[in-house]
Amino acid sequence: MVPARRWPVISALGIVQILTWGSSFYLPAVLAAPIAADTGWPLAWVVSGLSVGLLVAAVASPRVGLTIHRHGGRPVLALAALMLATGLVVIGLAPNLPVFLAGWFVIGLGMGCGLYDPAFATLGRLYGTEARAAITTLTLWGGFASTVCWPLSAYLVEHFGWRSACFAYAGLHVAVALPLVLLMIPDASGAAGDWDASRDADGPLTARERRAFLLMAGVLVLGGTVMTLVSVHLITLLQARGVALAAAVSYGALIGPAQVGARVLEMANKGRHHPLWTLTVAMGLVVSGLAVLAVGIPAVGVALVLYGAGNGIYSIARGTVPLALFGPARYPVLVGRLARPGLVAQALAPSLGALALTYGGADAAYGLLMTLALTNVGLAVALWGIR
Repeated sequence: MVPARRWPVISALGIVQILTWGSSFYLPAVLAAPIAADTGWPLAWVVSGLSVGLLVAAVASPRVGLTIHRHGGRPVLALAALMLATGLVVIGLAPNLPVFLAGWFVIGLGMGCGLYDPAFATLGRLYGTEARAAITTLTLWGGFASTVCWPLSAYLVEHFGWRSACFAYAGLHVAVALPLVLLMIPDASGAAGDWDASRDADGPLTARERRAFLLMAGVLVLGGTVMTLVSVHLITLLQARGVALAAAVSYGALIGPAQVGARVLEMANKGRHHPLWTLTVAMGLVVSGLAVLAVGIPAVGVALVLYGAGNGIYSIARGTVPLALFGPARYPVLVGRLARPGLVAQALAPSLGALALTYGGADAAYGLLMTLALTNVGLAVALWGIR
């Protein structure tokens, strides 16, 4: 495939990513409260649906990576659209909480087949060592998921109700995402990243690869935990520092543009530096932003811009660093394996943050965030020793 033909593929995959993130990971932010109010189900249980989905995605991820290695990403991404649509219909029809959670189980299968990691693996399978630019561009698309889907979700809930919102997203997966995958994502045969798919992709790692794998898994676990803790508990943490609710919401809105802006700068750099630089800078920015918040410096906006920029290019690094460390041949398989611990961490992080806030207050929560973020800086530096 010639480079000019990559833009339609990446653009199609970017639209799919916006729909996938917006109708799964970002869905409870808008729908959870209306669901609890309408049904009487406890809000904590409604929100826990996302944790169910993330845990299911974690279980599925290694098999997803192996399937992409053998057959390419198109069938996996198509299955993701169908699973997400099915799960959303189940949620929309749910007469009780167990059925609602069962819907999230199905959505979890869709998340495992359709979020960033399978998309990165698909690009790695198609473009091999040249996939870095495609991965960077894809994260730029993904950065608009909440920007597009939060207002859309709010509009649908306000005018049609939360159940109809679920049905609408299900329809978008069938009418938009599925055709884009089937028509625009090419078959993996003959791709730049093609290799003998019958080779033992699940074979043992070398000693160097094992060390790199464990360090990268640690980065993903800690990075996913920090990201989810901040996403779920940011408003509470800001209010604990004396920021009014309306101002806290306004400050939180800075994170999205900062993420996209940092990704644009990374894309403009055109891969002139090793992806470990991206990872190291990302971890440094996250620590800097959290440190400003933790010590109570009155520069909340600056802190959240720093954090958002770091989190933005961290999304790029999680896709490009494994490609650089392990090469394209085993990339889909190892990305699938690496996704599991990170997804488990994201599923458990909201409860971990709630425990810290309940028993230690905001200072304990900030201390937890700083400990995790500083440790991640150390892991990023350690990866330089085995690049």
